[in-house]
Amino acid sequence: MTEPRPAEPVTRDAPPLRGRLISSQSWRDLTFLHWAVDPWTVAPLLPPGTRPDLFEGRTYVGLVPFRMVGVGVGRGPGLPYLGTFLETNVRLYSVDDTGRRGVVFLSLDTDRALVVPVVRALVGAPYRWARMRFDREGDLVTYDARVRTGSRPSSHAVVRVGEAYDATPLDDFLTARWGAHVKRRRGTRFVPNQHPPWALRRAEVVELEDGLVAAAGLPGVTGRAPDHVAFSDGVRAQFTRPRRV
Repeated sequence: MTEPRPAEPVTRDAPPLRGRLISSQSWRDLTFLHWAVDPWTVAPLLPPGTRPDLFEGRTYVGLVPFRMVGVGVGRGPGLPYLGTFLETNVRLYSVDDTGRRGVVFLSLDTDRALVVPVVRALVGAPYRWARMRFDREGDLVTYDARVRTGSRPSSHAVVRVGEAYDATPLDDFLTARWGAHVKRRRGTRFVPNQHPPWALRRAEVVELEDGLVAAAGLPGVTGRAPDHVAFSDGVRAQFTRPRRV
């Protein structure tokens, strides 16, 4: 059996995309909320062929609410109605046996019902339909989400956005992610992406009541203050076809 390769270096600039472009989209008004956890707590939640990615011996659970804007097919323009919606994802940080770093989405909630079956069919991402709200007034940003199915977990977050700052090594570890590991019926796939480096702003939590992380299989994590909080006005991203891991 071939030994897994060490994780590739963290790079703030995205590597060139290879293959046919399948989508372009903008991520706007995005807040990163992260909690450090022991790797063994998240390892069972990762797809085959991947393991927790580590920063100073710890890995992280992310709660990331934002606005998806102008999703287009290939290099085409953003789709009307379907191309713009709210989203909140719960994510982990992974590295596969080839050394590629990525994210693993435990859940992705959106207020566009038609997006759910389309993205699930195309790449297998675990989208769910939710009732959601976004508001940005001055330096306060509010996100609300409540899943419409199952146990109907919810999340409410208010953050105060501050000044821009230079990214730290932890910021780069958490945000410079150039693909997602997705579990499919025929094995794990890696979905490559590319976007400019994140322009980050300081942010502090004003209110936070979250049940999405617990519903994703990690109870008790969001009962304490986040270990990392940052905000970005956004980036434009591109994706190419999934590759086998």
